Amino acid sequence: MSRDHDHHADADNAAAPIAPIAPAEVDDDEFDDDDDVDDDHDVDDDEKAGGEKAGGDGTGDRDGDSELRQPAPPGTDPLAVLTDGTIEIIGRMPWSSNATFLVAVHLDGIEARAIYKPGRGERPLWDFPNGLFRREVAAYRLSEAMGVRVIPPTVVRNEGPYGEGSLQWFIPADFREHYFTLHEQRPDLHSRFVSMAVFDVIANNTDRKSGHVLHGPLINGGDLDVWGIDNGLCFAAEFKLRTVIWEFAGQALGAHDLAAVNRIAKGLPLDVAVLLDDDEAAAVIERACGLAAAGRLPTDPTGRRYPWPLV
Repeated sequence: MSRDHDHHADADNAAAPIAPIAPAEVDDDEFDDDDDVDDDHDVDDDEKAGGEKAGGDGTGDRDGDSELRQPAPPGTDPLAVLTDGTIEIIGRMPWSSNATFLVAVHLDGIEARAIYKPGRGERPLWDFPNGLFRREVAAYRLSEAMGVRVIPPTVVRNEGPYGEGSLQWFIPADFREHYFTLHEQRPDLHSRFVSMAVFDVIANNTDRKSGHVLHGPLINGGDLDVWGIDNGLCFAAEFKLRTVIWEFAGQALGAHDLAAVNRIAKGLPLDVAVLLDDDEAAAVIERACGLAAAGRLPTDPTGRRYPWPLV
């Protein structure tokens, strides 16, 4: 299956360096995978892996000097920074099938980290139209409309360094952790995984890999939470859910998650619908109505509804 493996480094790939790239050096032919990694970049393996140079506590250097941190101070409005800040490319994220960049965003003396995915860097897919970056934004807006808040703030930027694309707030997670490890070690997070599973059903996520589930704070010093990244392969009209979150299959929905589903069953917000084709927007409502009527998460009798690779 085509995949959109494009965001924060997955756990198994946590030691990969970021490739610094200047805007003037990139044209359409330079979005090839061979240009993704530069071993001379000054973000070293210990910093990527969340080791001693990353604070020694597995926090992915939330407070250190690594580029893989979130320097925005407490009280920062992520949407304001993402919407109006100037974008400076730090480097290209490795192992991404589409062009994906770690960037610094500056606004009124505040610096933040974000993930930039330009539309011109997307590889054509047979099962999704061009413009996957818009689906990243639609996923965030749907998560907010549902009230589950499992997707980092994400906006469309028309004037990015490589043109129009999505800009998503960077989550400073411990990238050695992912869904499989968190599910086993953190039962206190299970309710959040259920909410993510509910979101994925309604969004029709075809690519919820284990490494696409992060655990980290939105803002330095804030509470850690569960976040879903790499949401470009969502919202197909045909139901083709693929996810690693099946431990809660058949489980009855609690009041919070059922209310989230009913919000969408009553109608899809316009700011989500405008980013989708008409049949895709209608299918979102149909899936919400079906899930509300069932009152429980679906099961997978085939055992085949998994993304690949799993992490």
